[in-house]
Amino acid sequence: MSAINVGQAVVLGVVEGVTEFLPVSSTGHLKITEGLMGIPVDDQSVVGFSAVIQVGAIAAVLLYFFKDIVRIVSAWFRGLTDREERHHHDYKFAWWVIYATIPIVLVGLAAKPLIDGVLGSLWVVAASLIVGSGVMWAADRTGRHKRGEDDTSFKDAMLVGCSQILALLFPGFSRSGATMSTALILDLDRVAATRLSFFLGIPALTGAGIYELKDALGAGVGAAPLAVGTIVSFVVAYASIAWLLKYVARHSFNAFVTYRIVIGVMLLGLLTTGVLS
Repeated sequence: MSAINVGQAVVLGVVEGVTEFLPVSSTGHLKITEGLMGIPVDDQSVVGFSAVIQVGAIAAVLLYFFKDIVRIVSAWFRGLTDREERHHHDYKFAWWVIYATIPIVLVGLAAKPLIDGVLGSLWVVAASLIVGSGVMWAADRTGRHKRGEDDTSFKDAMLVGCSQILALLFPGFSRSGATMSTALILDLDRVAATRLSFFLGIPALTGAGIYELKDALGAGVGAAPLAVGTIVSFVVAYASIAWLLKYVARHSFNAFVTYRIVIGVMLLGLLTTGVLS
């Protein structure tokens, strides 16, 4: 019997699509939702399912930013043979994304037993939601928001890329929240911080989904729930990306900070009273 049925896959696909790129922690929300539906959050096949349906959200990013990605990748290929092209920002940015992905890959492989075990606890999720809220609030408040996307540097990409490790080790901290907060601390404006978060998430999340596919299929999740969850995630994530970019152009991150604290406190209450375990 599949650990996750098609109906549950639809719900989890919606949750993933809405929360993957919002700075509220998709992993945290998936674990909370799984717990409320009686799905074992530490089951290896469930962990794999959560990683695989992220590929749907990444596909939404690829489609939404298709022209930008084609421009960057084309510049990278041209730069491999043309020395003049290597001075262009797009060529350098492509290498920065590659370099900035290496730390999270190494940490992810080394710390996988902890990530799938004790660090996957809902207690860790609750604490990370609340602590991450404080980091985000401070970053948004102290950042000067004066630098645009064209002003990003290798240092920016590496620091923002390495910040993804926080979300990897502490589900609930939020990959988007960690990367956006780091970019804001580096004085990037909110739109530039958000777009950088998107681009840096593409290789990391795609790689995680492919890596976990074997566990999801081989340990109790059927192909149908995986396909449904991934498709739903794709559709919902596309709408979420479009909304987020318009929102951050006009608003601070305060609404996300408040929401995270509320969800974190509610989760602590559910865990303390035994409603979730």
